[in-house]
Amino acid sequence: MQTMTDQKLAIHGGKPIIPSDLTFKMWPEIGPDDEALVLASLRQSSHASGPHVKLLGEEFAAWNGNKHCRPTNSGTSALQMCVAGCGVQAGDEVITTALSWTSSATCIIHHNAIPVFVDADWETMHIDPKCIEAAITPQTKAILVVHYFGVACDMDAIMAIAKKHDLAVIEDACQAHGATFNGKKVGTIGHAGAFSLNQNKNLCGGEGGFFVTNDQAIFDRGCAIGGFSDMRPADSGRDYHTHGLGWMYSTTDLNAAFALGQLRKLDKTNAQARANWHQLDDLLTDTPNLIRPYSTEHRPTNGYAYILRVDPAYAQKRGVALTDLTNAISLASTAEGLPLSRANWLLPAHTIFQVKDAYGKGSPWSDGHCKRDVDYNLDQYPLAQQCVDTCLWNVFKHRPPNGEAQIQAFAGAIRKVFENLDDVTVEQK
Repeated sequence: MQTMTDQKLAIHGGKPIIPSDLTFKMWPEIGPDDEALVLASLRQSSHASGPHVKLLGEEFAAWNGNKHCRPTNSGTSALQMCVAGCGVQAGDEVITTALSWTSSATCIIHHNAIPVFVDADWETMHIDPKCIEAAITPQTKAILVVHYFGVACDMDAIMAIAKKHDLAVIEDACQAHGATFNGKKVGTIGHAGAFSLNQNKNLCGGEGGFFVTNDQAIFDRGCAIGGFSDMRPADSGRDYHTHGLGWMYSTTDLNAAFALGQLRKLDKTNAQARANWHQLDDLLTDTPNLIRPYSTEHRPTNGYAYILRVDPAYAQKRGVALTDLTNAISLASTAEGLPLSRANWLLPAHTIFQVKDAYGKGSPWSDGHCKRDVDYNLDQYPLAQQCVDTCLWNVFKHRPPNGEAQIQAFAGAIRKVFENLDDVTVEQK
């Protein structure tokens, strides 16, 4: 690709690299098969949990390689079902990454357990296995890993630690449909897993999720909290009868029908997303001061998102704060016609953890089940913070139905900004 060091940035009055008549197409692409399934759902009589919910669970289990699959109303609820299924109880500790979307932590709190965060690895932005073992205490019950940005975690190292300490492993695969570790699909490696069907995911149902496992006992315990199992008599016809609170985590037949149409072409759309992702990555090779996203032969991307980071050494050289530089890059890219979002979720920085109060009166940290003073000092997560300070991402713009024109435009905007990075004005706060 031609260098653009002699082109004036659009944010300073230059011509935007992306022409106004080029459109980035929205995800997902809706076809006749999707429409037929949705209409079929509307025209039948079981709308709460009808035939398409059953088909969706069966077909996803077969596609991913799980013995058991329960469609849910969100990836967050599926994660809580994983926590419950793995036997986590009030006051138990669950180790997870400091860098993720909030659901990776709230699912633990929703079950009255205690999140314990560990730092991320800089190269992958995933939970660092080297940090996990030091965080294990007698109260630790599980490790919740996040296959962030559509790439699998280092599951061999994580499963070895879990086996050594007799811990359950929960896979947050909400962004990782079809991602693999050494050829094995995520959601089949740990003891339980969760996927999301939110619109921005590779498999879209508008909203929804899957709770998956190969263990019948884990499946039964997880499903017990997802379907009003708590306040029902044993002869009520419910499948699960147990003590403890239950929620309503089922999805609807209409959402399931939409997701079913998308599932049946997921192999094709994932392949297109990956091909576009790799084309974009190739076009950005050797872009100065750009750290391109992680993907390897053994841990390949599923094409979910393309992650951009500026080299922290460049910010240090210019004497500007990394987060301020990232904000400036976002503004410059937007001016070129390519809006990018900050991926700035450092979980322990959220107020709920800093004040240790989720339900009022300090619960669940103060209600007698938590056995120690869990520390959420942000100095413990320097690499996760650095990832947050430098991370920009795109979710839709490289995925089908976007093609050659959009990929070339995407790459052109990024190269122009990074090749003229010295001209990007950084407003320091």
